[in-house]
Amino acid sequence: MSIVIINTGCSNLYSIQCSIRRLGYLSCVTDSVYEIKKAKKIFLPGIGTSSSVINILKEKNLLSFIKHTQQPILGICLGMQLLGKYSYEGKKSILLNKVSCLIKKLPNINCSVPHIGWNTVNYTINHDLFKNIDNNTRFYFLHSFYMKVNQYTIASSVHGIQFCSAMVIKNFFGVQFHPEKSGKPGEQFIKNFLEI
Repeated sequence: MSIVIINTGCSNLYSIQCSIRRLGYLSCVTDSVYEIKKAKKIFLPGIGTSSSVINILKEKNLLSFIKHTQQPILGICLGMQLLGKYSYEGKKSILLNKVSCLIKKLPNINCSVPHIGWNTVNYTINHDLFKNIDNNTRFYFLHSFYMKVNQYTIASSVHGIQFCSAMVIKNFFGVQFHPEKSGKPGEQFIKNFLEI
């Protein structure tokens, strides 16, 4: 199976690749549209600001392709937020608009921002992404901005407020947490995505 991790210039590219390798699969990190078009599964990672990643994708002529792809694609952390409509992180950015949600900063309500560390993920829909993963399992988070719970949410978490921690819309999958940094449950999650 051809697996691609889109090179968004982020720091977690190779930790995702290592997680995939531990599951017995090979993957490549690339920004080649030709290579990405051949992939059976695509990972869209993101760390940093939405405006910088959107600009990188534009420069590499990937933005329109990603928006219209029919291939299964998993957005991780900022990669999930890119599926929203606008982000208020730094300069207001127009995103992929797969979900009509604004990406806003987590409010500092009896909690620290950024949200760093382990938190439970409560899935409300028994989706194949969470196959063999107990509900309310803890995953690793690192973010300051969030997507609100919406009609495509399949799991949520709470850090000061409730927010979307996993979503699915057609062939677009997204998680706010980092499965590649979440131990065995995270590897099971990646395995589930690869096997859907």
